[in-house]
Amino acid sequence: MPRCGMNTEKFVFAQLMQWVPHYHFHRLVKHYNGDYKVSSFTCWNQFLCMAFAQLTYRESLRDIEACLRSRPHLLYHLGIRGPVARSTLADANEQRDWRIYAELASWLIARARTLYAQEELGVDLEETLYALDSTTIDLCLTLFPWARFRRHKAAVKLHTLLDLRGAIPTFLRITEGKRHDVHFLDELILEAGAFYVRDRGYLDYARLYQFVLAGAFFVTRAKSNLDYRWGASREVDRTTGLRADQTVYLQGEQAGLAYPGPLRRVSYSEVETKKRLVFLTNNFDLPALTIAQIYKCRWQIELFFKWIKQNLRIKSFYGTSENAVKTQIWIAVCVYVLVAIVKKELKLEPSLSTILQVLSVTVFQQEPLPQLFTKDIGVFPETESPNQLMLFEL
Repeated sequence: MPRCGMNTEKFVFAQLMQWVPHYHFHRLVKHYNGDYKVSSFTCWNQFLCMAFAQLTYRESLRDIEACLRSRPHLLYHLGIRGPVARSTLADANEQRDWRIYAELASWLIARARTLYAQEELGVDLEETLYALDSTTIDLCLTLFPWARFRRHKAAVKLHTLLDLRGAIPTFLRITEGKRHDVHFLDELILEAGAFYVRDRGYLDYARLYQFVLAGAFFVTRAKSNLDYRWGASREVDRTTGLRADQTVYLQGEQAGLAYPGPLRRVSYSEVETKKRLVFLTNNFDLPALTIAQIYKCRWQIELFFKWIKQNLRIKSFYGTSENAVKTQIWIAVCVYVLVAIVKKELKLEPSLSTILQVLSVTVFQQEPLPQLFTKDIGVFPETESPNQLMLFEL
């Protein structure tokens, strides 16, 4: 990895890209024949151009081309070899295998998780805590017919498993919009001892029982029509909002066969809204209040989706094919995780939003990265809700 004191003459963009594992990247390119019969505009050039577009909020391929061509004498110092043409970049996004960038994101994610392994969760839990959810990205059916969602609408879904220590996406799948969320569970490799929190959209009893068999724990909301028989009860402190802590068994022939073991049912009333929430889990050791607090942490994945839609280019696309869309989303994920890595490695104090704002206007500057954030850079508007600051004030 690069050292902080050796980048005094490099452009800010080039310094950031030094944190990408070049050797690993070129191995991926070779594995997927990404540069096969390519004479000049390599996969690395494609990645740099697309990462530049993410960091500087370019809206189209024409916008990327115009911006980079306005500084032709600087492209070499950014790491880009040769002129950038809109048609060349469009062809690369259409033809270069998106899995190159998906696997690059996986490497960066593994690195980021190591750096953020000791982050506080806001709940008394030593084990790994994941949140599962998906977000829908709307598309124009005329331009993206392969992503038909409804009769007059197209969309893709970004299914995500988020490590809540540092808000790092650890496992992602991009599917057509009509794919049901529950199928995402079939692709997960469950981690023994870890906790997985999700909403009622993932409530499938046969799939829930796979967590029991794998030695993993889940926390989910119960449906209002839950059919169960009582097994045992434990005392609760009603002043904390808890209303019940029970051991129950599913009734009904299908549900009972799908999940033959006991479930823990925790009923909780929110102090502020007085809304009654009922949780199901297969963990019988943690305090009931901790179970409720774990579910509350699930909101961080909603904040993650809102954040990436507001700060990265994943709502409008530079190409219309499935490969181009997946390439753009995966490179956006790479940029997100890359900035998170640099924030931790360089011990930068500002939030990720502020770091991205600063990088967007300094990519052509020749100044060591840490020095950009030692000045009084002020406060950038983060999001619509002040509660979202909790996610990235690390």
